[in-house]
Amino acid sequence: MSPIPSAAASSRIRPAATAPELLRNFCIIAHIDHGKSTLADRMLQLTGVVEARAMRAQYLDRMDIERERGITIKSQAVRMPWAVTGDDGATTAYALNMIDTPGHVDFTYEVSRSLAACEGAVLLVDAAQGIEAQTLANLYLALENDLQVIPVLNKIDLPAAQPEKYAEELATLIGGDPADCLRVSGKTGEGVEALLDRIVELVPAPVGVADAPARAMIFDSVYDTYRGVVTYVRVVDGSLNPRERISMMSTRATHELLEIGVISPEPVPTQGLGVGEVGYLITGVKDVRQSKVGDTVTNASKPAAAALGGYSDPKPMVFSGLYPIDGSDYPALRDALDKLKLNDAALNYEPETSVALGFGFRVGFLGLLHLEIVRERLEREFDLDLISTAPNVIYDVTLEDRTEVRVTNPSEFPGGKIREVREPVVKATILTPSEFIGSIMELCQSRRGDLLGMDYLSEERVEMRYTLPLAEIVFDFFDQLKSRTRGYASLDYEPTGDQSADLVKVDILLQGEQVDAFSAIVHKDKAYAYGVMMATKLKDLIPRQQFEVPIQAAIGSRVIARETIRAMRKDVLAKCYGGDITRKRKLLEKQKEGKKRMKTIGRVDVPQEAFIAALSSDQGGAKADKDAKKK
Repeated sequence: MSPIPSAAASSRIRPAATAPELLRNFCIIAHIDHGKSTLADRMLQLTGVVEARAMRAQYLDRMDIERERGITIKSQAVRMPWAVTGDDGATTAYALNMIDTPGHVDFTYEVSRSLAACEGAVLLVDAAQGIEAQTLANLYLALENDLQVIPVLNKIDLPAAQPEKYAEELATLIGGDPADCLRVSGKTGEGVEALLDRIVELVPAPVGVADAPARAMIFDSVYDTYRGVVTYVRVVDGSLNPRERISMMSTRATHELLEIGVISPEPVPTQGLGVGEVGYLITGVKDVRQSKVGDTVTNASKPAAAALGGYSDPKPMVFSGLYPIDGSDYPALRDALDKLKLNDAALNYEPETSVALGFGFRVGFLGLLHLEIVRERLEREFDLDLISTAPNVIYDVTLEDRTEVRVTNPSEFPGGKIREVREPVVKATILTPSEFIGSIMELCQSRRGDLLGMDYLSEERVEMRYTLPLAEIVFDFFDQLKSRTRGYASLDYEPTGDQSADLVKVDILLQGEQVDAFSAIVHKDKAYAYGVMMATKLKDLIPRQQFEVPIQAAIGSRVIARETIRAMRKDVLAKCYGGDITRKRKLLEKQKEGKKRMKTIGRVDVPQEAFIAALSSDQGGAKADKDAKKK
């Protein structure tokens, strides 16, 4: 019913691990902007782990980019004390380990790792908006992990709130009574105490063997410039103590445990972590590859026989090239990606070279927001200036001789006779008010979508399920969906395999020479539109030469679109102020011959700004586009 007095002080002198029956590990899952971080703020205040003078909104969102955009990107773990008075009047002190998770579909991997470290989940739904697509996705993740789900309606203080209506929806979804859905307001704090009591009552205590060899799962890591790798763990069996030697079971690396503690919400060193506890380890290691998310930590002198089941590696959905604008920044970009990989386990990258852009990396992302956030973090945290090429997906190409080629970059697309091209497809779930069904169907059909089914959650809200090619939704599908539904629709998607498709590679030729960097793999029906768009764009971006330059879009040897950059011409007739027409014609013919000779030996120099503007994804391309036009 109340926080334990002097929480910070009591945690600093806590001599040993808390008994497992007094622990409750839970996370908060919800759709984006349903109030997870605000509810977490109220919990921190109520339990007393953050003093009033140190309190700020979105306390657990540590990155500037999270605070500016109002979204959670990284899961944050925090330990809170909470005392509950029983029916007999006795007060029991519990320790609550809470993990605040992201809400966007691109960060589902963060959510899945958080769920593996918990026994319970608070399913948060906005009482003014109701269930959204990501709410369903996160709920299914929680049920797969056998977690105790506590349904909660947030923002009940809003004038537009309809708690009764959405409590019915929630109860129907998870199978329960509408009265069991707690009503809270993260803003005012109403109902939060009752929620903390409900967590203590319903979430099961962690189970583990206290005297077995230590086993702790790494669920997150960060890199600290001064202290090296800081590893976040959930202890499953045994205990970990400071100054003992620990071993990473996948890499076999051993280290001395310099510091161990809990996050409350700042790091607080303790004398060890026991069964079910969530905390951090510092070994002083600076090599970022030594601490892999999903690895098992054990005692080096008395190791465990078997490692814990790790997380399934996330599969990148979207690929994009990241290149430093200044080529000398390449080593700095490599180090930055190494450090960011530690903080973001879903990041995959490998070196790549582009004729146009030099040395860089082919990076795999979970979605467009993930791409945007990673690029912005690299630029802010590591002071880099980067170009990101237009995003694309993986294709599997089978040639006539049944040779299979995996294509992650359009320049890798094989020539010759092709038997089949397979592209990744996703199952998309769209939740929308029923009045927008027609416009959503039109959008999905224009993106080669197949309707799988449609269910009415209530009279006004409908769930639509589509199979869509991933390549069709990685660009502007989400923006189009929001604009067609006035912002009311929500989208969630998951990969479901691949399908055969009529895809072609469109090449861009400058004066008959192919420029690999501008190639793209598109559906045959959209090839002409892409060719015209790129040719028109390049005509505006490439400066005029001394000779005429044709820009062509071609599929194989067949040209499908063309634009021409007119030659810069000297006015050779300026000195002819009279005389016969043959004299003027002679001068023009002489100039024409010179231009023809120049064209055979001349080559088109494409400025870096034109490459940046034409290749950049829309987020970063606009600025480069303006710069190129100025020059």
